[in-house]
Amino acid sequence: MTKYIDMKRDYTAAIPAEWKAMSRVFSALGDEHRQRILLLFDAGERLNVGQIAEVSTLSRSAVSHHLKILREAGVLDSEKLGKEVYFWINKSWLEQTLRNVLDYVQGSA
Repeated sequence: MTKYIDMKRDYTAAIPAEWKAMSRVFSALGDEHRQRILLLFDAGERLNVGQIAEVSTLSRSAVSHHLKILREAGVLDSEKLGKEVYFWINKSWLEQTLRNVLDYVQGSA
């Protein structure tokens, strides 16, 4: 039988700032199409919309939409070179986001 000793009772407590940005990452990754897009990237690889759309079942505009969400959540970074925008995984942001979750889980166990 599990015994609960110290439950935090203030449900209205402010969400930590690092968790607010972190929630966007999980929302962005909650979509299967965005997960598939993320899995297209090899380590250190930069891809443009056309390259992703070429191997996707989605239209170019749908791919652009998903890339925008991933970029706004910090999952991807981007850079415009000429007429193309190249995207890559924002490894440091994802590592920090997952570290925040692990730190919380390990600290509350």
